[in-house]
Amino acid sequence: MSPSGLPWRYVARNLWARRVTTALTAAGMALVVFTFATVLMMSEGIRATLVATGQADNLMILRKGANAEISSGIDRGQAAILAALPGVASVGGQRLVSAETVVLNTLAKRGTGGPGQVTMRGMGPAGTALRPQARLVQGRWFRPGTAEIVVGRSVASGFAGAQLGGSLRFGGRDWQIVGVLDAGGSAFDSEIWGDAELMLQSYRRAAYSIVVMRAASLAEVARLQAAIAADLRLQLDAKPEVQFYEEQSRALAEFIRILGSVLAAIFSIGAVVGAMITMFAAVAQRTGEIGTLRALGFRRGAVLRAFLAESLVLSAVGGVAGLAAASVMQTVDISTTNFQTFAELAFRFRLTPSIAVQAFLFALAMGVAGGFLPAWRAARLNIVDGLRAA
Repeated sequence: MSPSGLPWRYVARNLWARRVTTALTAAGMALVVFTFATVLMMSEGIRATLVATGQADNLMILRKGANAEISSGIDRGQAAILAALPGVASVGGQRLVSAETVVLNTLAKRGTGGPGQVTMRGMGPAGTALRPQARLVQGRWFRPGTAEIVVGRSVASGFAGAQLGGSLRFGGRDWQIVGVLDAGGSAFDSEIWGDAELMLQSYRRAAYSIVVMRAASLAEVARLQAAIAADLRLQLDAKPEVQFYEEQSRALAEFIRILGSVLAAIFSIGAVVGAMITMFAAVAQRTGEIGTLRALGFRRGAVLRAFLAESLVLSAVGGVAGLAAASVMQTVDISTTNFQTFAELAFRFRLTPSIAVQAFLFALAMGVAGGFLPAWRAARLNIVDGLRAA
């Protein structure tokens, strides 16, 4: 039995009898759920891509007040002080500290030829060791002091001339591409890596953008932050790398979430109106049937719940279909401009259990909104009028 007291097969039979209208209404709801879910998936994909870029025991040191690498500046004296701090990890006698320069370069996108901003990261000898998630999939690492670069997987696939063996011209010289890296879907896949000192010379810069260091242990992270904050010579901010990249994702992810939610709300109005029209038509066609049910002893509440159940089944079908379509988007690679860095960021849509639940509840909410008034109209129908129509 359904919650209305009427058999579930009664609800199913009525939907099947109007299967064309049922399918069209469910499809409209599925489209809205698809839009709503993909927007949330896009926002989550951006957040996950940037958060996955950071390591818990890495510290990012920037100029005070700077909220992005390209707007930061650290001179050589400050970099030397940071490299000598106690509590920094070392491997094979090499302290894991990398003074880096970060600039943007414009490249032509493959296929369209349109311009796209790419992050160029010049790093010190320990730079690659500080990013264990990055591994070479083609070629080799660049040699320090040479005009050699390694490009991220997304750069190699998305920009013209950025493939292994090619060369890119920026900073007044040609740079040879000697390798392609895969950073596991993190933001580093959208970057180009090379030697920091040579990039400083090429762009005629006297200061680094940032310094990245690995703490000897997680307990040392807070101690290093306190030491940097207390040193009046530095005037620098130190943040855990995970926190830094999470902050980088907030503005863009929130913008997409708000914009998408507004669009989904607008589209949902059409879906709700469509469901309402469908259910009102069902009430008009089944006036005699409703009168008979009332004459057989079914109360107004039972009739209301039966029609509301039909609307909820419609929305549930639309919700499942919309989520199924949205899940396919996880195979799609997409890129957008990061508001913080103004560089291209490649990411994938990401469907989480939380997003699936939110999208399904959104579908059910549309079902209630679209079905309540027709269900109320059916429940208020006069028994005598219904029997006359029969």
